[in-house]
Formats: sequence, C-alpha cells, structure tokens
Amino acid sequence: MALKRPLNPISAFSMSSMADVIFLLLIFFMITSTLIVPSALEVNLPQGTEQTIDKPATEVYIDSLSQLYLVTDRSDSIPENRVPRVVNTEELMASLQLLSKEGKLRSVALYADSTVPYATVVRVLDAASRSDIKMVLATHPVSIK
Repeated sequence: MALKRPLNPISAFSMSSMADVIFLLLIFFMITSTLIVPSALEVNLPQGTEQTIDKPATEVYIDSLSQLYLVTDRSDSIPENRVPRVVNTEELMASLQLLSKEGKLRSVALYADSTVPYATVVRVLDAASRSDIKMVLATHPVSIK
C-alpha cells in the first residue's frame, strides 16, 4: 500500500535569477550607450519659433570660429560618416552635390553658432541654393514663460 504525501507549494519566490537578469541588462545598456557618437561640437544655436518636423541625416556645423564641419550621414553604419570633418565651402558643396546625385540627400541641417557673422551663414546658404540643395537652419526653441 502506497502512502501519498500531501504536496505543499513553496511559499517563497526566489528572486536571485531575476536579479541576475536585471544586472546583465544593466551592463548591456551601459556598454551600448557608450557606443553612441554624440556631436562633439559646441554650437550655441540662436532661438527661433519655427521648428521643422524633418530631421535631416546630413548636417553642416559652423562653430564660433567660422569653421565648417560636415557630417554626411548621422544614421549610417560607417563610423567615418558620423564624425564631423573639417571642410571649406568648395569641399562642402562638392560633397553635398555628390550626395544629391546619389539620391542620398533629402535636406541638410545647418547648425550655426549664434556668434557667427551673418555673412558666413548667408554664404553657405547661397552656395547650397545655387546647387539646388534644400538647407534647414537649426535653432533652439523659444522657451515660453
């Protein structure tokens, strides 16, 4: 004759495996967040009320020393395309025209420091206009108080 033992469910839940999973996720996100390449340029943008919905992948920066930088594709998997490189106006227009011919150029975001002379910004915008390239001037949103 076989005697059956009553099955008592365990009333405690072991959280050790859950803690291990959370710890591994934390390490994963800490490592992958350091791989993001932020823009290393300090550009103090002017304020404006209009904001564009379209986020162009190609970016042109003008720093406070009127130096031009080009980022060809921020979303590209090639690291060289995500790092700003110093260019002059002729190299900038040649690169933008090449991207336009390849069909990779929708619009270009222009990030100009607020201390840059107006003539420098107009020179870049004029060169883009002559090449039939749509350029969007980036600004900080106006804070409403």
